[in-house]
Order: sequence, then C-alpha cells, then structure tokens
Amino acid sequence: MGRLIALDYGTKRTGIAETDDLQIIASGLTTVNTPELFKFLVTYFAKHQVDAIILGEPKRLNGEPTHNTIPVQEIKKKLEETFGHISIKMVDERFTSKMAFQTMIDSGLSKKKRQNKALVDEISACIILQSYMSSF
Repeated sequence: MGRLIALDYGTKRTGIAETDDLQIIASGLTTVNTPELFKFLVTYFAKHQVDAIILGEPKRLNGEPTHNTIPVQEIKKKLEETFGHISIKMVDERFTSKMAFQTMIDSGLSKKKRQNKALVDEISACIILQSYMSSF
C-alpha cells in the first residue's frame, strides 16, 4: 500500500501533507513555493510509493467557483499528464484555512508563529487529507 498526499494549492505556495504507508495517520509534510512543486513531487515520488494525490478544490459557500478554481483545475490536468499512474482526487477545501488557523490557536502557537502563512498552508493540506480519509 502506498501513501496518500494532499496539496493545498496556491499560486505562491502549496501546502503538502502525507499519510504513513498504511494510510492511517495524516500529517503535515511541508510547504513549497508553487513554481517548485513539480520538482518536489518528482523527488518525493522517487522515494515513496503514492496511491493518490488529494487536491483541495476551492469553492464559495454557495458551491460556486472561486478566483482559484481555474488554477486548481489547470494544476489537476498537469498532475494527470505528468503523473498519469497516480490517481488524483478532489476534496472540498472550504474553511480549511480558517480551521488551520484555529488549530494553531488551540495548540498554543504564539501570534508571531500564527502569522506564518506557509504553516497555515501545510496544516490546511493536512485537514484536506484528513477530510478525504474520513470519507471512507
């Protein structure tokens, strides 16, 4: 069994989370600058078997697309073309940034650390991954 990884895609940064090999535990992995995403993924996939990429799908409260919907659809297509052997799954990412920020507060992180947008993206990816895993 391979890992699952989740991407909280953004035009500047992409948060990444992963499971263990048994797909039991989701944890934040890192945040990469989006232009470096595919280089990171190629290296990661060379080291780990991955069964699926879980990609956060941005939506408004009413289910309508957001300003980031088209870039996410484009990155999904590029992921499918580049890593055709790996399944791409979409998961609603509404509220993940707010949930990530609240998680940071609840865990006692200082105000300065909570301003770290890269950490918010990584935690958001972890929430996306946990949401996907809970859907089974």
